[in-house]
Amino acid sequence: MRGRELYEKLVKRIEGYRDYAVELETALTAIPALAPPRGEGECKKAEYLVSHLKELGVSEIQEYDAPDDRVPCGHRPNVVARIPGEDRSRTVWFMAHMDVVDPGNLENWDSDPWTVRVEGDKIFGRGVEDNQQGLVSSMCLVKALKEEGATPPCDLGILLVADEETGNGYGISYLLGQHQIFGKNDIIVVPDGGLPDGTQIEVAEKGIVWFEFTVRGKQCHASTPDVGVNAHRAAAHLVVQLESLYERFDASDPVFDPPRSTFEPTLHRENVKSTNVIPGDEVFHLDCRVLPNYELGEVKVAVDEICKKVAQKFTKSDELACTITWKAIQEEAAAPATPVDAPVVTALKKGVQEVYGVEAKPEGIGGGTVAAFIRKMGYPAAVWARMDETMHSPNEYALLSNVIGDSKVFAHVLAHV
Repeated sequence: MRGRELYEKLVKRIEGYRDYAVELETALTAIPALAPPRGEGECKKAEYLVSHLKELGVSEIQEYDAPDDRVPCGHRPNVVARIPGEDRSRTVWFMAHMDVVDPGNLENWDSDPWTVRVEGDKIFGRGVEDNQQGLVSSMCLVKALKEEGATPPCDLGILLVADEETGNGYGISYLLGQHQIFGKNDIIVVPDGGLPDGTQIEVAEKGIVWFEFTVRGKQCHASTPDVGVNAHRAAAHLVVQLESLYERFDASDPVFDPPRSTFEPTLHRENVKSTNVIPGDEVFHLDCRVLPNYELGEVKVAVDEICKKVAQKFTKSDELACTITWKAIQEEAAAPATPVDAPVVTALKKGVQEVYGVEAKPEGIGGGTVAAFIRKMGYPAAVWARMDETMHSPNEYALLSNVIGDSKVFAHVLAHV
């Protein structure tokens, strides 16, 4: 069974799963899957999900454990479940991560973050949107498929990974490095980001490099600036000079929003505690999001040139020197973009139009997602969901209508592959 007939049968069942979605969100939220050292990892949540998949009738389940002696079970679990289809050479994948972030200051929450609270269409709790919305939507599709007793056109794959919130080293990065999971003709959907109206299909990401600059001069009394070197003044000048990176790397790509590379000063550390003291040290950060057509090494070369010029400008003598050092404290080269006409993009656009009645467009973003790891291995992947993006905030919530609606989109993708 495939196409419109399969889609309509699945949708009819999914529309009755609101209570099921609440029950599953409630159970998952009550199992805090926090990465070490703040938590015990994802083992308990993975055990629950594997048991639940079996209850739904899924028999092809494999667990790939990344060793981690920091957690009680000694590993970080990754779960791969498949429902066989008519064509076993292809798989439609829906991927979600099991870990969540710490709730932060509990005083900022209106209720216990680990206990689900439902108000109308909103369901509150840590992790309900990030990434349990995508996870539960995927489970609704599995449940509908099994209850309908239908065989999909190709395999349906559910991939549940660990460690997305803290680097992916024990999650998708481990899986891709150790195991062959995907096929070249697979469709891979990552429901872990999107806009409230569902119109964004994320297909590309900018490269990321964070710089930490340390400017050193010579501390002195503010009334005698000639006997010192003002590191604060030199750092301020450096910040202004770094704006020239916008001119040097000025390419534009309309797929991204904003369509250019960005170079923004951010964190600034405290220097001196008195107004009448000229600081001898200054530390600040620069957040760079670089379009894929530039190498991050090019940015580093440009940054180094600017630092040397500013240091020279503020050096008065050998005894009154200004030195500027920098280091990249985070760096991730841009992955190859998923083509805007890739099958996964086309399938999502049709599904979103069918379910939500809006036109979804492929776009690039400045932030990093787990899909980048998949793209770097040569597999086109797309990030899509309809969400209010309350992740990581107090009173995180998901809309139950989005959980159900997104599952319908997934059903459309699977039925029309």
